[in-house]
Amino acid sequence: MSISRPAFYTLPAGSWRSYVNLLHPPYTAWHLSYVGLGWALTPETHWERLGGTLIAFFLAVGISAHAIDELKGRPLKTGIPAPVLSVLASLSLGGAIAIGIVGIFTITPWLLPFVIVGPILVVAYNGEMLQGRLHNTLWFSLGWGAFPVLTAYFANAETLTPQVFLVAGGAFGITSAQRTLSRWVRLIRREVLEVHGSLTLENSTPRQLEKKDLIRATEASLWLLSLSMPLLAVGLVLAKL
Repeated sequence: MSISRPAFYTLPAGSWRSYVNLLHPPYTAWHLSYVGLGWALTPETHWERLGGTLIAFFLAVGISAHAIDELKGRPLKTGIPAPVLSVLASLSLGGAIAIGIVGIFTITPWLLPFVIVGPILVVAYNGEMLQGRLHNTLWFSLGWGAFPVLTAYFANAETLTPQVFLVAGGAFGITSAQRTLSRWVRLIRREVLEVHGSLTLENSTPRQLEKKDLIRATEASLWLLSLSMPLLAVGLVLAKL
């Protein structure tokens, strides 16, 4: 991907491509993988609950959260009209809530806390509510890492166990690392105009630094993780067949 693009996964500007970019495909797949991990931990095999949870999180995290984010400052420069982004954010979040309400009546009423907390996390984090106090690594890791694991597990098993909290903690840590890496990449891609400096190797050979040098390894790591986490989740889900 060109270094001038706002993210390593964005396609060239264009009508339908703007909507693909809005989904942040690698990151959306990454966070949906936590749903698969949480579901696969349980001895139950309610496939319809996995499907419903995946759709709900895709609507809330994949569409609504990213539409709100794009409304706040156009980080991906999609060119999608603001009214369209508002409709996408509202309808997709409403759809996720509707799926949660169905779960409350068909699975267990104890899903209610998850149905309440999920939308609050989306709006508070991406909308930078409370003067942005919740727009940080802690809340991102809780909402986009630990929360999907716990929700998927509870929706399938109707309980929570110490083991799932350990896995949720692992998802929290991985998501924290993701945000740390991606924030550095976004800074270089979107805000840095020029890079001046050099490295002196052991043999005294100088090596000039360029903008791409500062993000190459970080983006490669993000690419590998965004591919590896869904593969891990799919493998564990299929192991329950």
